[in-house]
Formats: sequence, C-alpha cells, structure tokens
Amino acid sequence: MFNLFKNGLHVVKYRVLWLCLSALLLIPGIVAMIYSMVTYPTHSPVKVGIDYTGGTIMQYGVQEDVKNSQIGVIRAELEKGGVSGTYVQVLNVNPTAENNNMKSIISVRTKFIDEGSKDAEIITNVINKEYKNAELIQVSSVGATLSSELFKKSFIALFIAILGIIIYISIRFELKYALSAIAGLVHDVLFVLGVFSILGLFYNVEVDGLFLTAMLTVVGYSVNDTIVTFDRIRENMRYYGKKMTFGEIVDSSVNQTLTRSINTSLTTFLTLAALFFFGGVTTRDFVLAMMLGVLIGTYSSIFFCSMLVDWWEAKRQKKLEKQAA
Repeated sequence: MFNLFKNGLHVVKYRVLWLCLSALLLIPGIVAMIYSMVTYPTHSPVKVGIDYTGGTIMQYGVQEDVKNSQIGVIRAELEKGGVSGTYVQVLNVNPTAENNNMKSIISVRTKFIDEGSKDAEIITNVINKEYKNAELIQVSSVGATLSSELFKKSFIALFIAILGIIIYISIRFELKYALSAIAGLVHDVLFVLGVFSILGLFYNVEVDGLFLTAMLTVVGYSVNDTIVTFDRIRENMRYYGKKMTFGEIVDSSVNQTLTRSINTSLTTFLTLAALFFFGGVTTRDFVLAMMLGVLIGTYSSIFFCSMLVDWWEAKRQKKLEKQAA
C-alpha cells in the first residue's frame, strides 16, 4: 500500500498515480460520449431532453407502485392507438402532504403535440385504462425552432463563461498556473458529462436547461478551489523559494489548504445530498450534477492541478539545465 499520508499528503511524489486515477475516471465517460455522438440522432455526447430537441412531456400521477417492466405495456397500447415514437419513464415520488396518495409518476414523452389534440387524448385514455384515478399533473411542450435556438444559446453561454475564466486566470497567474487550471476545468467538465452520458445510455437520463446551470456552477466552483491552492503556492514561493524545492512547496501548500478545501466541499455536498434524497424529482438530475461537480472539483484542485503545476515546472527546470550545459 502506498504511504501517501506519511508526514502529510504527497502530491508530487505520486503524480503518476493521480494521472492514472484521472484517466480511470475520464476514459469510461469519454468512450460513452463518443458512442452517444455516433448513435443519437442529435449526435450529442449526452441524451438531451425536450429543452434541446423539441417535443411534449405529459406526466401522470398514479396511486400505485409502477414497475419499469410495465412500461412496455403502456408503449404497446400507445402504438395501437396510433401514437408512435414515445418514450415512457417511471419516476419515484417522495410522499408529501400535497401528494400523499401519489406513489409513482408516469412520464410520456412524444413529438410536439397540443394539449387538447387527439394524440394527447389517446395518451390520457391509455394511462387511465391501465391505472385508475391517474391524474395529469404536468404538461411541458417545446417547439423545434425554440429548442434549436435554446441549444445554440446554451453552448454559447457555456463557451463565454469558460472563455472569461480562461482570460481571468491567464491575467492573474503565470502561464503554468493558468494552463493547469484550465486543464483542471476541462477535466471536471469531461467527468460530469461522461457520467451523464453513461446514465443516458443505461438509465435514459436526459439533460435539460438545469443541467447547463449545474455545469456553469461546477466550472466556477472548480476554478475557485484551484485558485485558493495556487495562491498559497505563490505565497509560499516568496518565503521559501530559496529554502525548498518547488515540489516541496507544492506539497506544503496543498496540505495547508487541504482542510479548508475538504470542509467547504463536505458542507456543500451534504446540503446537495439532502436535496437529492428529499427534494423533488424534477431537480434530482440537476443536484446530481452538482454533487459530482463538487467531488471532482475538490479532487482536481488538490491532486490534478497541483500535480500539473509541478510537472510543468520540472520540465522548465530541465530545459534550463540543458541550456546551461
């Protein structure tokens, strides 16, 4: 077993281990995203919801525990009625005073339809036939033009946010710090996207506008934690630059900020966990993205970004030594 924590946490000494761990975290998600882009009609790396593809979602609250095995029966009945290409999903419900009798939500997604159209009537009749006292609780519709525009603007917003962060870091820090922070940002975004790509392939989890909000928050959180560590490295360089090697300063700086990083992330994670387990169904995927972002952001700021800064400096020192020789 690696003696990782003897006399503090060793980031520099075991940087190969952190690189391997990052690869282990990212590669499955990257493979899933490539597969998704090849197989999905939208060619997107994740399974996108009606916010970005257009369509209608009708949700019905029922007083029975609906199993996933029963979805096929509903889909078959809808096809017999002339409503094809539907996606049916069962959502679990946390009982509250308002929905005390509601045990499951049946979500039916189809092409864009009007609420009072024949297709909407067929869907309602099929659900009422299979489950007595089913209640239509929500209808969401997004047109193809609006969804396409929203998809473009979402990516523009994400690009502008990342570009702004890159410019800020490049101005405030040296090049090695800026590039390491940017690499950490990409690392964190790829991880969250990869997890949701896998969830989309195996559990039909779709992303929507809330997911973009979560990604923007993850980007900001990740960079904030990294900047705290980098500030401590720069500060220690002023006082110990002639007494300690750069690698020793990195290790010392990480250990000095470790408690702060863990405490901040833990309190945030616990709050999000409460929302995930006891909050509403509609925000669960958003909260999950935030939880994953907090975890990977903490990991990358401590291990990945700090390790990259040391690696960059080691390469620079070797280059200087060669030039001097």
